[in-house]
Amino acid sequence: MAVIIANPLDFNVEDLYVDLRQSVGCPIYLKCEGFNFAGSIKIKAAAEMVAVREARGELRAGGTIIESSSGNMGVALSIVAASRGYRFVCVTDVRCTLAARKTMEALGSEVHVVGEPDAHSGYLGARLAYVRKLREANAGYIWLNQYANEANWRGHYRTTGPEIAKVFPELDVLFIGAGTTGTLIGCARYFRENHPGVTVVAIDTVGSVTFGGRPGQRMIPGLGTSVRPPIFDASLADDVVYVKEAETIRMCHRIARSGYLFGGSTGTVVSGAASWMATHGRDDMTAVAISPDFGGNYLDTVYNEEWASRVVNADA
Repeated sequence: MAVIIANPLDFNVEDLYVDLRQSVGCPIYLKCEGFNFAGSIKIKAAAEMVAVREARGELRAGGTIIESSSGNMGVALSIVAASRGYRFVCVTDVRCTLAARKTMEALGSEVHVVGEPDAHSGYLGARLAYVRKLREANAGYIWLNQYANEANWRGHYRTTGPEIAKVFPELDVLFIGAGTTGTLIGCARYFRENHPGVTVVAIDTVGSVTFGGRPGQRMIPGLGTSVRPPIFDASLADDVVYVKEAETIRMCHRIARSGYLFGGSTGTVVSGAASWMATHGRDDMTAVAISPDFGGNYLDTVYNEEWASRVVNADA
């Protein structure tokens, strides 16, 4: 049966999972969140945050949205803005993939690339400072601030959490990557309130400060932060696993050998999930991991042999 839509936000596949036993050797079902026009899970939070501002009367036709993003949220907001008649200004940094930047520009967005990290708060701190600078010069800009915006996690409380519970009513453990922590907090809150027996395991990147880790250089955009997001609530995660970027790259390439091309965030989540299952898993356990995006935007980084070798060697 044909699917006909009149708005790009009307299409999002919510119930496709990959059984990772053959490619990874673990009984984990991977929820694929990239089957939408933004190519990532960020379309949910982007649509939710914009809808809230519209409901408040803060966003009107012709208005301008501004946001800091390492890539996926910028692409998602570019689509939402284009479909709703807004301008969008994205502040990113040099780690953002070329494909993501070009996609945003193709959708009519204005992209600013921060070239140097802040000495204390890294690239994220530098991006946030630049957002504030642009807002001071443009009073009409509406900053969504995904790091402090409760609509970020509420979008996943309303959609992603219930979607998983519907397919896996006997779920034992859920693995979620921690970036802005919108997906993590939204899903964790949903399961804590509705299915408290589910163990929620957060997957973070070595070098991220979100869970109190030591700050360090991170080259793969998506997961991890250099400034702890205000929406973050550590009490909602039952456990946390840290993954080195070298392991992220190895896992992406391992899965690719089975025909699945996933993004860097997915490689991190799956690597962390496999590590946790090796220690805590059982044969009768039902485990789900969330894949934020696919690998098309990472061909010049994660799937580029020279670039990937540099990151792996730096982690050695």
